[in-house]
Amino acid sequence: MLAVGRGGLRPLPWRATRHPWAVLVAEVMLQQTQASRVVEPYGRFLERFPTPRACAAAGAGAVVEAWAGLGYNRRARALHGAAQILESVHGGVVPDRLEDLRALPGVGPYTARAVLVFAFEHDEAVVDVNVARVLARAVAGAPLGPARAQELADALVPAGRGWAWNQALMELGATRCTARHPRCGGCPLARRCAWQRSPGAPDPGARTTPRQAAFEGSDRQGRGRLVAALRRGPVTPGRLAGVCGWPGDGPRARRVADGVVADGLARRGPGGVLHLP
Repeated sequence: MLAVGRGGLRPLPWRATRHPWAVLVAEVMLQQTQASRVVEPYGRFLERFPTPRACAAAGAGAVVEAWAGLGYNRRARALHGAAQILESVHGGVVPDRLEDLRALPGVGPYTARAVLVFAFEHDEAVVDVNVARVLARAVAGAPLGPARAQELADALVPAGRGWAWNQALMELGATRCTARHPRCGGCPLARRCAWQRSPGAPDPGARTTPRQAAFEGSDRQGRGRLVAALRRGPVTPGRLAGVCGWPGDGPRARRVADGVVADGLARRGPGGVLHLP
């Protein structure tokens, strides 16, 4: 069994709770978003929606409004849908079974496992990109596909220590065994690291997936601008193109607005005026 050092974890607020709803909120917010960007919105969101019942009762528009600063606004709509199911099906309680969690909107295999581990302290393995990189370098000494990384991680979780083990691996990958310029000196796994024992070998943790398309000038940027404007108030058809950042491209702005409405992030009122849902 590999030993992971006991160095202090970063004091992230979701690490100080085992409240299942608080953990679920954190994990949805952390999808595709850096932890540093989540800290403040996370606290504000839980003050406003401390329970699934409060979130479900508030309405989708209020949840989208509270999502300001996080981007990927469809996650807000999904979290509201999850809160409604938690209230109507599970009595306002976040379940502790994988299949029940997977049935919630916006909750995939990773998020479901994260809730089981970080809220209920199950001995499961939570494999994000940081953990997969640590395993590829330190354990396998070779690139790992998602299925193999999960299989390997599952075999390594020590009984009764699932929470601490997963947090330690995530911290190691996020702060030391980073994608670029890993700080191998002082790493608690350095002596047993398969990559370090093979001088000159290619980095098995190097990025193999294509980078996301540029955000600047993209439809994603226009969507974000539109939802941000809707948080301030209704948007009329005449303002739509300018709000999206393309004052000379009305058809593109209308197409993006159609997508925002289809995703449940906005609704059209009389005269085509857009509002939060």
